[in-house]
Amino acid sequence: MDAAFTEEQDGIRRTLRGLLRERCGPDEVKAAVRTAPGHDPALWRLLARQLGLPGLALPPEVGGVGCGPTELALACEEAGRALLPSPLTATAVLAAPLVDRLGTGSQRAALLPRIADGGLTAALAVPGAELGGALGLTGGDRGGGWAGGGRAGGVQARECGKGGGEAGNWRLYGQVDQVLDGHSAGLLVVAARTGGYARGRTLLFLVRAGAPGLARTRLTALDETRPQGRIELRDVAAGPLGIPDGGGGGAGGGVAPADALARLGTTAAAALAAEAVGAADAALGRTVEHVRTREQFGRPIGSFQAVKHRLAEVYVKVEEARSAAYYAAWAAGSAAAVSGRGPDTGAAVASGLALATALEAQLAAAGAAVQLHGGIGFTWEHDAHLYVKRAASDELLFGPVHRLRARAAELEGLFAQPDGSGATIDGRLGRKAVTV
Repeated sequence: MDAAFTEEQDGIRRTLRGLLRERCGPDEVKAAVRTAPGHDPALWRLLARQLGLPGLALPPEVGGVGCGPTELALACEEAGRALLPSPLTATAVLAAPLVDRLGTGSQRAALLPRIADGGLTAALAVPGAELGGALGLTGGDRGGGWAGGGRAGGVQARECGKGGGEAGNWRLYGQVDQVLDGHSAGLLVVAARTGGYARGRTLLFLVRAGAPGLARTRLTALDETRPQGRIELRDVAAGPLGIPDGGGGGAGGGVAPADALARLGTTAAAALAAEAVGAADAALGRTVEHVRTREQFGRPIGSFQAVKHRLAEVYVKVEEARSAAYYAAWAAGSAAAVSGRGPDTGAAVASGLALATALEAQLAAAGAAVQLHGGIGFTWEHDAHLYVKRAASDELLFGPVHRLRARAAELEGLFAQPDGSGATIDGRLGRKAVTV
């Protein structure tokens, strides 16, 4: 592994940081989140035109830049540093890779160029607030039960005869809450259950904005920089992403939706970890600047040993998380280059642990920012609370941390099957460990 970034990677990070420093300060963030889409469309178009940000990790043949998970993670780190309210996570990290991986030739040709040039945003709608489980980050249900059963809840899909072309005539029913950018995205990738309760399967469907029977509502979210929407599907016409029998026409034709989601989870976790590292580093930097200038008892509060120790602990957490995020992005890129269809276990473990480490660092940096800013830090209107809200919201959306670590331990095989004594054997350490 070469730990040094290439000139191109450094250029992406440097250019994006400079642009966001000019166009995305705290005041601009607060103004953007109060608009109807929850972000600044003009800034999003600028990022698409100058940097190709929406199509950064898409192949050149569909209008993308052709970069990999490492470049996407570096872009997400800078977006997290500025707390950029944008469709980057929903579109470039979650939805677009699925269209590229599973979509038929006609679907990729129709959708991906528009996504890459910033003209079309997309969102992944997973029922039951189980995004982490669907992506294989916090659970191992590969059957897609998180999409809802045939009895009640979730989203159900029903095929009403064969329609024209490869799409068929499918109708969707149900509701999905907490969809990132779900209220404003031009394209929805919806996970739905079909085939009844006993023999059901989960498929992914494409739903266009404005489809008859589709109702969307923006929700009040803890973190306004990650706007969320509620999706209500009332007999909505939809086409399956790829071909329902598994014969997708994308780069990985024949990949099952569950495998594609698990593979997506590996790259998405690395990008989300880098984004959390960016936010944590920015919160730490703001706090360090404050303690250097804020005086108490005739001296800067940053000169007090207790403050130094607190900031040193946060710094170590942030740097640990940064290293883990960079390694996870590298592992995800290496696995994508050599793997066949399914997710790489080593890369999945690295990404899950990186995300857990980054979420912890983000919480620590945000908490220290509030406390070390003193009385002004506790006021709800202070900029420090932007980072507090992001840290708390991210763990609710993509965690919790202990489940991320438990899933990584399960994938790594740290615990063998029960030996009949109510405990499990840790094959590596050669000792018994309590089953949890």
